[in-house]
Amino acid sequence: MKLIVGLGNPGSEYRNSRHNVGFMVIDELSHRWSIELKQHKFQGLFGKGRFGIQQVMLLKPQTYMNRSGLSVAEALTFYKILLDDVLVVVDDMALELARIRLRSQGSPGGHHGLQDIIDHAGTDEFARLRIGIGPSPAGRATDHVLGDFFPEEQPTMAAAIHNAADAVEVWLQAGIDETMNRFNRQPDE
Repeated sequence: MKLIVGLGNPGSEYRNSRHNVGFMVIDELSHRWSIELKQHKFQGLFGKGRFGIQQVMLLKPQTYMNRSGLSVAEALTFYKILLDDVLVVVDDMALELARIRLRSQGSPGGHHGLQDIIDHAGTDEFARLRIGIGPSPAGRATDHVLGDFFPEEQPTMAAAIHNAADAVEVWLQAGIDETMNRFNRQPDE
């Protein structure tokens, strides 16, 4: 059983914000795999289903970004999931717009949602898929991540969400190394 967690903030005012790309990927996977996210479990929106022969769970914590670890820890404990079977999808200001980067472990890189998961899990040894939202103007990080994508960025980000969902499917079928080899490249490589 695999757990795929998309990070974001609940509420309609954040629905299309840069910080919610993790939620957007979970919504894409939910649509592709016909998994409804109607269960209110683990302080989040939750659904179970299948991708091929693999049993999967999708989770969108509703605890706000900085408390995402609460939701993830509850799901891990309830299902006794190993961290090797977890993939967390997050936004990243350090990556150019729409670039994706998969890692098997590592620091939170300044991302408070990842930091909270690390704090609750007691380790940084879980896979994470970062999606570039572009750098913020100096001193405007909060406004940047909580702001919506500009109209001219929306087609690029729609393609990135689709690409990130493809990466999740490869992770499920072929594992972390193959997925990193295929998706951590620049689009023109």
